[in-house]
Amino acid sequence: MRVLWICNIMLPRIAVKLGQEVNNKEGWITGLLDAVLHFNEAHPEEEVQLGVAFPVGKGQPFLQDALVVHENYDIPFYGFREDTSMPEQYDMAVEQDMVRIFEHFKPDMIHCFGTEYPHTLAAVKSFGRRSRTLIGVQGLCRVCAGAYMANLPQKVQRSVTFRDLVKQDTLLKQQQKFEDRGQWELAAIQGTGHVTGRTEWDKYWTCKWNPGAEYHALNETLRKEFYLGQWSLERCEPHRLFFSQGDYPLKGLHYMLSALPKILEKYPDARVYVAGNSLLRSRNLQGRLKISAYGVYLEKLISRYGLEGKVHFLGKLTAEEMKAQYLKCQAFVCASSMENSPNSMGEAMLLGTPVVTSYVGGIPTILKADEGTMFDGFCVERAEEEEELARISDRLAEAVCQVFGDIPSAIQKAARAKAHALKTHNAAVNNDRLIEIYKNVTGKTE
Repeated sequence: MRVLWICNIMLPRIAVKLGQEVNNKEGWITGLLDAVLHFNEAHPEEEVQLGVAFPVGKGQPFLQDALVVHENYDIPFYGFREDTSMPEQYDMAVEQDMVRIFEHFKPDMIHCFGTEYPHTLAAVKSFGRRSRTLIGVQGLCRVCAGAYMANLPQKVQRSVTFRDLVKQDTLLKQQQKFEDRGQWELAAIQGTGHVTGRTEWDKYWTCKWNPGAEYHALNETLRKEFYLGQWSLERCEPHRLFFSQGDYPLKGLHYMLSALPKILEKYPDARVYVAGNSLLRSRNLQGRLKISAYGVYLEKLISRYGLEGKVHFLGKLTAEEMKAQYLKCQAFVCASSMENSPNSMGEAMLLGTPVVTSYVGGIPTILKADEGTMFDGFCVERAEEEEELARISDRLAEAVCQVFGDIPSAIQKAARAKAHALKTHNAAVNNDRLIEIYKNVTGKTE
């Protein structure tokens, strides 16, 4: 069967071949690629003939080539022209590139990874074979748009900096962009015949939007680095917290900063380490001109609560550097206002790191133990009605203090989380399931 992947990024192997910068984002797709190759070795009579398409930038030439990845086996790859820096805009020209790709590769089915970019809709429309179209859900922009502001004060939501004006990227516009992306997402899901997901949350929404699509449960296989290693209390730094991303409100860094003063009352040596882009760039005039409204708000929280020297931004980290942070902290914190199944939380669980997380979206499915009612981490629940930032932050502080103050419970939950994650993210099981889904979509089941 001929399967064409529609990806959000150039796969690392292809980037290396072309001498391009390697994007470590979505590293789990590389694991899937290896799985397909291993399947082909073991089952040559059922070989999956794989092709890969990805965005190369609107101003770049249409790209077509083949990558030799194994003896006697190569992967045709295609670069379609899309500006991924403006995912809220739908470009009809992407459909034209998709038609060229389909005509050349002649896939039996297409597998689109994610709904975050309009190229998924372009692929669905251009392919025109609903029963042979599979969309893998990652997040859901349409739902996340409603939670984007994450209890920010109204004054902050309406605030604008010089950088925001120049880039036309205020907080309100950022939320609107999520809503716009949600329109393309909805149309794509309504146009497909098959969906893969991994939580009760994504199943609910995709089945609501397209009751006629067949939903296939498929867990994710994470990056290989996180299957080796074990967190331990003896080797971690006491009262150190790790936050994997905080550069826009949905990720909830302001909850963490607002919770930190109460944590510090009990644990004065507590520190927060944040991976990803730092929004705090105000030490000089140039920095002030580049800072966003959300960045200004984070700075004000740090100043208001006297958190200078207690919050550290680490920049972009490789998989190994992320792993080191999970093992060094006493707890990993996910304070997002909405998530499906954050890979960072799965990585922490695989390593046995205690987890503190929001009880939102698909997280309960990922964190729920096999017993059905117990959770493998410390959850921060939300009330149904709109809540104040302070109330949510107080509960986050309580959960973190539980981890610090009840070591036996934290270790027990972390051990259960690791056992649970090793099942959920089992590469062999997930790879077999992927091939099973492909056979179902193409009608090649035995």
